[in-house]
Amino acid sequence: MRGEFNNIYVAFIILFLIIVFGTVGFMLIDQYSIVEAFFMTIITMSTVGYQEVRPLSENGMLFTSFLIIISFGVFAYFISTITKYVMDGEFKEYFKNYTVVKRIKNIKNHVIVCGFGRNGRQATIDLLLHNEKVVVIEKNDGTFEDEINEEFLSRKDFLFIHGDAVHEEALIKAKIGNAKALITTLPSDADNLYVVLTAREMNEEMIIISRASDDHSDSKLKRAGATNVIMPDKVGGTRMAKLVAEPDIIEFIENLMIKSGHEVNIEEISCDKLASCLINKTIGELNIRQISGANLIGMKTIDKSYIFNPSPSISISLYDKLFVLGTNKQIENLKKILISGKIKK
Repeated sequence: MRGEFNNIYVAFIILFLIIVFGTVGFMLIDQYSIVEAFFMTIITMSTVGYQEVRPLSENGMLFTSFLIIISFGVFAYFISTITKYVMDGEFKEYFKNYTVVKRIKNIKNHVIVCGFGRNGRQATIDLLLHNEKVVVIEKNDGTFEDEINEEFLSRKDFLFIHGDAVHEEALIKAKIGNAKALITTLPSDADNLYVVLTAREMNEEMIIISRASDDHSDSKLKRAGATNVIMPDKVGGTRMAKLVAEPDIIEFIENLMIKSGHEVNIEEISCDKLASCLINKTIGELNIRQISGANLIGMKTIDKSYIFNPSPSISISLYDKLFVLGTNKQIENLKKILISGKIKK
């Protein structure tokens, strides 16, 4: 696209110089006014066939013939370049990219997805279902255009960049410094390793999730800075085994995940904004189920340990995170109660 733009610039500059040359020539040779000279130059270059504004001298005729010869090809090239730019969708592509750059300029707390294959596309869909802002980086234009659809393009929280995530320029363009997380789903473990190393260097605080194919890549990616490493083949194999051994449990969990964000949801609630009157209260004293309708199914403590189905005697601190199951309305109600401290009994 940039090369096509350069062709337009070159053709426009040459066309402008010829117009100046023709205008000055008519003014000097046949003493035309600047308006008459400009008009003669334009009708000569475009070969529209209008009659000259005043009879030409012999020198004027020779100059006109020379002007036709040198300008006709340039004028035709300029028109064909503009037409090709518009008809081939280059202008639309430029406008689309300009819009993306403008929208991405001030984006913050977004998730960068590197690669738009099967894993990247599914990750993007799930992130959008959870109302996350997503920026996708994909280097394969053909694959990207085949996979993308109007459902994505119509969303204001979805942006895409044509580029190679292995290169720092693509990550900079995706505003990695302002991102809260990065998911790299490239097919090569080596490429994922390079992306993780670069991303961790550019943003030390962000969450980085990487795909891996080889068992030995797991530890390497974590040493490089990945927060978590997912192996799709291993996850898929485990799921298939569970469907044989415990099919009802798997179907129940999958049904729950499918409905997540609609009828029911599992959400993480941070206690860092917990009302002062609720600090160090026990789960039993809060009675979360009764006050909000949501269910507390787990929690993460300050030492990063997980407690499943926590006991009512456990106290809650500002450093804990609660995992709650319920409808969106129930969960939002619980968040408001924990922040305000106003418990209706």
